[in-house]
Amino acid sequence: MSDKNFIHDNFLLENKYAEELYHTYASKMPIIDYHNHLPPQQIAENKIFSNITNVWINGDHYKWRAMRTLGINENFITGDASDKDKFMSWAKTVPYTMRNPLYHWTHLELARYFDIYDLLNENSAEKIYQETKEKLNTEAYSCQNLLHKVNVELVCTTEDPIDNLEHHQKIAKSNLNLKVSTAFRPDKAILIANDGYNDYLNALENAADCSINTYQDLCDALKNRIQYFNDNGCKLCDHGLDQIYFENFTETEINSIFQKKRNNKTISTEEAYKFQSAILLFLAEAYHEFGWVQQFHLGALRNNNERMLRVLGPDTGWDSIGDYSQAQKLSSFLNALDSKNKLTKTILYNLNPADNEVMATMIGNFNDGSLKGKVQYGSGWWFLDQKDGMTKQLNALSNMGLISCFVGMLTDSRSFLSFPRHEYFRRILCNLLGDEIKRGELPNDMEWIGKMVTDISYNNAKEYFKF
Repeated sequence: MSDKNFIHDNFLLENKYAEELYHTYASKMPIIDYHNHLPPQQIAENKIFSNITNVWINGDHYKWRAMRTLGINENFITGDASDKDKFMSWAKTVPYTMRNPLYHWTHLELARYFDIYDLLNENSAEKIYQETKEKLNTEAYSCQNLLHKVNVELVCTTEDPIDNLEHHQKIAKSNLNLKVSTAFRPDKAILIANDGYNDYLNALENAADCSINTYQDLCDALKNRIQYFNDNGCKLCDHGLDQIYFENFTETEINSIFQKKRNNKTISTEEAYKFQSAILLFLAEAYHEFGWVQQFHLGALRNNNERMLRVLGPDTGWDSIGDYSQAQKLSSFLNALDSKNKLTKTILYNLNPADNEVMATMIGNFNDGSLKGKVQYGSGWWFLDQKDGMTKQLNALSNMGLISCFVGMLTDSRSFLSFPRHEYFRRILCNLLGDEIKRGELPNDMEWIGKMVTDISYNNAKEYFKF
């Protein structure tokens, strides 16, 4: 491998201090990926992918958005075109993604998984498609081995309360030498105004083996599933909400709202917010009881294109950053839990960069000295999962909190080829610190700053989640 390669040993590392921090302290640390959307069935079955489209392009709405912007027909994105034609369409798109993180991710992933350092474009596409296909069709490139290739120690997938966790159970009984866990995601039980809410509760009844006729029945069913997930090794939950809900309510009001919904009557926006406030507080207290970590991914404006939502469904690339008000309700919610001493470990993620400093200062209100980094400002997420977004998150946390206590990076991905994003984050972190050492803003104390790098890369998450 020569320095002529775009992806080389010192990619993104701009001076000798950054290079030493990365190569000595960051690069060899295992990966704890505590939030992603990998399909556990594929891990349990150790799936072998027939070609790179199946593992790299299918399901990746980041790539889909870029291809649509270039004017590529949907048939070559999510449609009936062959896997090879879809790959060729992506290869055509890649040169146009310069300055988008997709350009960096694409070439890091080709290098780390396939030892391919050629730039992907229309000219190189045929060769790269064939080379990756030959490799993927071997046991060495099964999904479990793809995780091993990049030193993954733990992955934590995300499941709905109605999931029976059969694939996690199968993995737990196997001799797989990496940890696979799950996170509890009960948003469908919270968002009472959503279409299909009652149908969902019917499915929850089956999973919890109980009837859900009252609000208390719903709480009991969710507690039942929390216990089930806990018994299967779950240690954290995740919520993907536009904002935290916190409205004043009475028990009578919540019971009445729930009955209206179960009777298929229309509930108002105010009633929905009251209900969502009640059930979110109930869940958060349950998480504290079980000693779980709670995660809140806040600020996405989802399913903006109604026409394409009807055609393709959700999570297909039609979401964007929302401009919801976050601070007041979030403060009230955390304070309500803290006042009862029922605030569990918490990670807050924002999608709107305007909320960076809001989140960085909010966590300090509830870090009470009971344990290191109890309330965390989470890493750059989704649209902020790129060099500029990560740097701004790191700077906000550094300026207003203790970056040394940060639990670091996660992929939030559906792809087994996404784990070089941890390397990407670590290189950005090391370059940020190395630049400040060079400028004299930090001391040239490699032992201490190197320890901080290893803590952020791995040790803090290991201690925090206690898998």
